[in-house]
Formats: sequence, structure tokens, C-alpha cells
Amino acid sequence: MITIIIAGGSGTRLWPLSTPDYPKHLLSLTGERSLLQDTYERAKAIGSTVYVISESSHAKHVKEQLPELTDKAFIIEPGRRGTASCIVSALHYMSQNHDKDEPIVFMHADSHIRDTRGFTDSVKVACAMTKKYHKIVLLGVEPSYPATGFGYIECGENTNGGKAVYEVKSFKEKPDYATAEKYIASGRYLWNMGFFVATLHTFEHAIKTYAPQLWENHQKLLGANNEKEYKKYYLDFKSEPIDIALIEKVPDLLVTLGSFDWMDVGSFPDVHQVNTQDENGNSIQGKIAVENVSNSIIRNDTKLPVAVIGLDNVAVVINENGVLVTNKSHAQKVGEVSKRFGAKS
Repeated sequence: MITIIIAGGSGTRLWPLSTPDYPKHLLSLTGERSLLQDTYERAKAIGSTVYVISESSHAKHVKEQLPELTDKAFIIEPGRRGTASCIVSALHYMSQNHDKDEPIVFMHADSHIRDTRGFTDSVKVACAMTKKYHKIVLLGVEPSYPATGFGYIECGENTNGGKAVYEVKSFKEKPDYATAEKYIASGRYLWNMGFFVATLHTFEHAIKTYAPQLWENHQKLLGANNEKEYKKYYLDFKSEPIDIALIEKVPDLLVTLGSFDWMDVGSFPDVHQVNTQDENGNSIQGKIAVENVSNSIIRNDTKLPVAVIGLDNVAVVINENGVLVTNKSHAQKVGEVSKRFGAKS
């Protein structure tokens, strides 16, 4: 079993903590270890063969955080070209180093999962299913609230008797609140984590059949004669997510129900939720004085004294990159606002 950690992204929604050159998976947001380091520990629980694919701008930081991995365990993208190109690059590397019938698990580096055993058990089910049915198997988790920021997977028929493995009936993008409530009430929908499992042979068959442009890209990389040529081909690729380029085009996907907790730590309300809070619902870190503050996350990474008085439901973040003060209900706008200071999406 091979695990590939996708350690990319620009991280603008968590500015000023996260920047394009130091994205959120490199940050310690839920404990002493970074999200990447936590993900690596889960990957090791699945199996000993672990790779990390990262974009060149922050590859140095990724390597520094995972010192026990050798250089051969890192796949470096020449530039950001979306998860579709990222996956093609990883599959190119696998085709040169591994058997085509070995299951490959793709997972993102910025997820928060506490139940490692439950996660490992679910991944093993997905690996067994991809070997049995020769199909791409997604991992989904049961929604715990009507989230409007996640994609959903609609489950079809159960394909494996007692095991929680279903045909994928449809994908639903980020719904409004009322629609999300209906999804949860139906019991037929799972949150789409963007984790998927298949053998190299199955991935290549799906790409060749349903995503001819990605297949052409794959062949170009396989035919590259040197690193310079490889980089030239890669930087010419269209930037797009793997979901749109491939996954949502495949008609016979499976999804296994993950028996573990999961959160995409993508905004400051998420960071607030996964951290310890005091009796007033505040998560506070750094040199800070508060008075009459509630339901807030406040972080000061500088030596300056910071005072916050008379506020509720806010995120206040101060570090060398900048200062952010926002009501948490407007936190989804942070990424757009950060672009005004030169941050790239």
C-alpha cells in the first residue's frame, strides 16, 4: 500500500498565519505538530511507503518538517498547476518506481483527524474494494452539521453487503444552508474529503477513458528526456482540480463511509473550533489581555502586547505578515482581502 500526501495550496483564507510560500499545512493550528506532521503520522499508520508531493515554492519547508523521509520520498512540482496536474505528476513517479497493482492512497495534508485507528480501518476497506472491483474508491464521512463550505457525495446502492461501501450516485457542490439540511435529513449524503484510493492501473485506465487531456499530460511526462523538458511540459499544463478534470467524469466510482472524525481546517472559525477554549469560549495564544470578550480566537505571534476589549465572535491575529481583525461570520472573505496585500491565490 502506497500513501501520497498532497501538500500544496496557497493558504490565503488563513492569512496572516498562512501565506503562499508557507501554507496552512505547515502551521501548528491544532497542537504542537503541524497539520502536515499529523497527516504524516496517520500515513505511517497505514503503511511504511509514504510519499509527499509539494510545490517548489515551499518544498524546503515541507522537507524540514519531515526529516525522517529521504529525498526520494518527495515529489516536487515545478509550479502550482492544480490537483489534476499534481496527481498526474505523482502517478508518473509511481509508474517508474512501483507495481501497477499496488493500491495508492491520496490524502490531503491539511485535514484534522483525531481518530487514527478509525481512519486507518476505513482506508484499508477502500484498498480492499479497489482491488476487488478495480474502481476508484473515495472516502466520505457522515455530516455532523449542515455545512455550506463542503462538497457532498450522494450515495447509491450498497455494493458490499455489510461493509459501508456504496456506488457514487452524484456529486453536489457547496450547497446553501436549507439544501444542506435536506441532505443530512435524507441520510444519503457524505462530506467529500477529496481522499481517494486506486491502483496505478485503475487510475491510468480512468484517465485514459474519461480525461484524455490528463492522459496526454501523463504521456508527456513519461516521455520527458530530462528535468528541463519535464518542467517545460508541466508548466504548460492547465491548472484545474482533479475533481472536475477526472473524478466527477468517472461513472462507476465507489465511496466508503469513513468511521472517523474529519475537518477541513480552512477558516478561522474552523481553527477556533478545533482548539481548546476557556470558560468564555475563547481560544487565546500569545501575549494578550482580554476583557469582556467571548466566542473568539485571538493569536499574537509577536512580542508586542495586545489588548482586546468588549468583542464577541471575532478572530484577531497578529504576526510578522500582518494584522487581521474580523467577525468570524465574515471569515470566508479573508482570502480575497489578503490579495490586496499581494498574496496570490
